[in-house]
Amino acid sequence: MSRPTSRPARILVDLVGLLVFVVAVFPVYWMVNTSLLQRNEIRSPDPTWLPFGGSFDNYRRVLSGGRFTDALLVSLSVTLATVVVALVFAFLAALAVSRFRFRGRTSFIVALLLIQMIPVEGLFISQYKMLEGFSLLNTVAGLTLVYVASVLPFTIWTLRGFVAGVPYELEEAAMVDGCSRLGAFWRVTFPLLAPGLVATGVFGFLQAWNEFTLAVVVMTREDKQTLPVWLSTFLDVNRGTDWGAVMAGSTLIAVPVVVFFLIVQGRMVSGLTAGAVKG
Repeated sequence: MSRPTSRPARILVDLVGLLVFVVAVFPVYWMVNTSLLQRNEIRSPDPTWLPFGGSFDNYRRVLSGGRFTDALLVSLSVTLATVVVALVFAFLAALAVSRFRFRGRTSFIVALLLIQMIPVEGLFISQYKMLEGFSLLNTVAGLTLVYVASVLPFTIWTLRGFVAGVPYELEEAAMVDGCSRLGAFWRVTFPLLAPGLVATGVFGFLQAWNEFTLAVVVMTREDKQTLPVWLSTFLDVNRGTDWGAVMAGSTLIAVPVVVFFLIVQGRMVSGLTAGAVKG
């Protein structure tokens, strides 16, 4: 598709891009804006577009009691453990299905796709019984186990594409120059796969950080709740929803995600575009 060359066409494309940007950013702005408003302003029929004179009362209410800190530590522990464990197993599995030919290889690849079609809710009872039998309910290890199981098929499938995109001839050339098979892999192939690892790690991070339903089933104790489950405590049918606290908590939950993206954005972009140009 050719790029527009005339000035009106370029202006139209810029306006469309600006509109898409505004539509995408507006919910985030409204979340932060609402978190700085008083309860009467939030419930007012007239929207407050700018939080002039806004206060941090909602944030103080959210941070009081220490439950946010407990939930933050649980979420960080589960998310980081999920990303590390899933990447290690997915990396080894992707290498196996991409670099070696063995009986059952095609069946294994097809099974990865079929597993993705199983609704998560259909596994709740079996997962709960399994964790209960191993005394892993309300533990970081138990929740990490079910998260790894849920993100691993897609992570293997994605990493398989990155591994297959690195020519094996590069390793052979390194071995001709004197490297061992393992040395050729770590010195030549692994650096080329780093963007792919980051891109798939981002997927695992978002899945584990934002997941709610599994955490509700596995983490039933208040001191073991993850951040999404903790945030639901501000939604009460009888007392009404404390929207100021919900928006303040949502803003705080989004901060680690933004920091994570700022750290890995360079590698993530190169990973997402890897293999787009072949030559």
